[in-house]
Amino acid sequence: QVQLVESGGGLVQAGGSLRLSCTVSGSIFSINDMKWHRQAPGKQRELVACITSDGNTKYSESVKGRFTISRDNAKNTVFLQMNGLQPGDTAVYYCNTGGRLSTGGVFVSWGQGPQVTVSS
Repeated sequence: QVQLVESGGGLVQAGGSLRLSCTVSGSIFSINDMKWHRQAPGKQRELVACITSDGNTKYSESVKGRFTISRDNAKNTVFLQMNGLQPGDTAVYYCNTGGRLSTGGVFVSWGQGPQVTVSS
């Protein structure tokens, strides 16, 4: 069984920063792309940032230049550094990844989604 445990959400004033982390645990052989999504109240879930296994990154236009995704492959952990936060960034943030299990199967898993709230 694969678990994604997230941490780092909370309440911050506009212009502030937060850092989210997501650690993957279980009988894992390899991990593919690692992603952060977010879902604001009344809106669809959107992909915020993605990082490949060799470190290539992509961002949504709404966060480009403010958010930075990174990963520590040795610790099976992905991070999302969020700077210059705005009230429009308020959402539940979900970590998502997939890969191969040590048993040979594949997995796709989601984190529990910490709340990020940005006050004006």
